[in-house]
Amino acid sequence: MRKEVKEQIINEVAAQLAETPNFYVTDIEGLNAENTGILRRACFEKEVKLMVVKNTLFRKALESSSEASLVDSIKPILEGNTAIMFSVAPNAPAKLIKEYGEKLGKPVLKGACVQECAYIGAENLNSLVNIKSREEMIADIIALLQSPIKNVVSALQSNAGGKVAGLVKTLSEKE
Repeated sequence: MRKEVKEQIINEVAAQLAETPNFYVTDIEGLNAENTGILRRACFEKEVKLMVVKNTLFRKALESSSEASLVDSIKPILEGNTAIMFSVAPNAPAKLIKEYGEKLGKPVLKGACVQECAYIGAENLNSLVNIKSREEMIADIIALLQSPIKNVVSALQSNAGGKVAGLVKTLSEKE
């Protein structure tokens, strides 16, 4: 491979790292063309970009990107065939890896960089599946904040006739 082509690949991967900060390093060696096509379609539907890249080129792209601090933790897993799954949603690739790993036997998780943390090894897959996205966390917080308000409103509405009038009278007398 010529030097210009290598530089182009490094720049493309570095741009992808800047655009989508969450990435999963997987092994898809041994998948036939049909199963690889099925996996690629599933990735496309879930807005996950699947890219097969040489380990040295990926390492150089990591070093040139903002993820340079993770290079030391990712280096040991960059051996053998490597496919990278990029995603904005932190748990989308983990769900795909789990689902298709059970069906097809591959992909196998080597490691991941999710929300600026490195996860090394396939034993972290269940933890990665359960990571919540930013939107899911905001929804959980809103639900927690709304819960006490809903309880007060439902209590006021349950026997609205006597209780609301008594409450208003008590509050007016305190002033």
